[in-house]
Amino acid sequence: MAGPAEGTYDADPVWARQLLDHLRPAGRDAGKVVAWLSGTVRAAVSLRDGTGHLLAGEPVPVDEGLAADVVGGRIASAAWDGQGRHVRLVRVGLPDSAGVLAVSRTAPFDRSAADVVTHTAALLELLLRARESAATGYRLRQAAADLRLAILQLLMVEDPVSARRVAAGLWPGLLDTDTACVYVVEGRPEDRDRIAEECLTATREEALVVRCPAIDAHVIVVAPGEAADEALRAVVDRRHDAYLGGSTRQRLACTAGAYGQAVSALAVARFRPEKTAVYAERTHPERLMDPAALTAWTARLLRPLEELPCHVGGELLATTRLGLEFTAVNAAKVLGVSRNTVRARMTRTEGLIGADFSDLTARAAVHLALNARICLPEEERSVPDVRARFFDLLAGPAVLAWAHDLLRRLDDDARDLRGTMRAWIAAGGNAERAAQRLGVHAQTVREHVRGAEPVLERQLLAGGRDLYEVVLAHLATGDLRPPALGSEERGDQDAPVHG
Repeated sequence: MAGPAEGTYDADPVWARQLLDHLRPAGRDAGKVVAWLSGTVRAAVSLRDGTGHLLAGEPVPVDEGLAADVVGGRIASAAWDGQGRHVRLVRVGLPDSAGVLAVSRTAPFDRSAADVVTHTAALLELLLRARESAATGYRLRQAAADLRLAILQLLMVEDPVSARRVAAGLWPGLLDTDTACVYVVEGRPEDRDRIAEECLTATREEALVVRCPAIDAHVIVVAPGEAADEALRAVVDRRHDAYLGGSTRQRLACTAGAYGQAVSALAVARFRPEKTAVYAERTHPERLMDPAALTAWTARLLRPLEELPCHVGGELLATTRLGLEFTAVNAAKVLGVSRNTVRARMTRTEGLIGADFSDLTARAAVHLALNARICLPEEERSVPDVRARFFDLLAGPAVLAWAHDLLRRLDDDARDLRGTMRAWIAAGGNAERAAQRLGVHAQTVREHVRGAEPVLERQLLAGGRDLYEVVLAHLATGDLRPPALGSEERGDQDAPVHG
């Protein structure tokens, strides 16, 4: 940048305004300040730390003894002339030490030029200290965010005791509760950091607020208190492109299941004008089944996992629950493990309970059992003396009425949405295989499934809880054959299939 003519600094205050402009948020860059100084006083300029390392500018030959005196604080500044050069050294305080600003030019330094150098050194010191403070603040915020994620991951694997211990250091009392609700706030990915801060403020930091490691648009909130619901609704209400899904109140050990509920509710929220929904707001099939039969079937199916050492069984249950809700990659991000670990755990679960997770009906059945287990106290997880099969759970009048009512919505569409859904589920959610069976294009299958989402008020293509409910409805109405689950369930494959 061209500077004013020699001797005109006092008369022309432009340089002062230009220097102050570097304090604006968009201009806080030491390199730009040094370049500005170089052009303003027509000089070679360097900014070095105490070891002589160049921080900004270009190398300037200096008397190293004088430079050491300036850095050490024995003198605040120095100047000398020689070999056609005029050099000034000014001490610049750094966050944890000191450096030196060296300015070398062919013309002597008049009072105004010296003032420009002195003021620039002060501004550089201010910028460098502010940058370090900002960097320190960022590191602290990042460390707190990482710690919150670690606490969430402990809750996801049913270890609330360890989660409380981790939280006690920075947020004493945060998890001093037996139950909590889980919420998922969805907004634009580029707004997520701001939304997370708003959630922290709205809940007065009395909730665990975590940036979802799997989905960039999501913020997860584990809220022990009752006031979080209203506070988070207010956050969403202020944003036209934000949505909120919430779970029912669950034990802390069941955080993974509550998270799945919140994600399911979020899918409903996208279709509602108020942009919010809570899982309890809609009827779910497990609530319509005979409680004793459901408990017996769940306990019998999951018994091989319950008989494992506590930490091993807990890992398999938590991983399977998330693996059924999300892709292996996203489940791995939530749990903080590798996707190969997720797949290995789910494969082990398949072997233990005799299920084939490539079959959507088997996934829906196991998902039902894991949801039912959430509601069972530990003392009731032994196998009750009740004979119940999966097919029996779906045969109750309440479940049948729910299933027929749900799927009947598809019949009002001119397209054969119901037939497409049946074929798509039978093909394991694979549009190409379903298209071959139906004799249509794969894109037609996808469009039909996507068209069924607002009709059923459920998210289907993304998989997870919503899809499994629709699968259960098809099983209850006889549109699909029940899956084989363990040796005691093999006979269910002979149940009738309609259509």
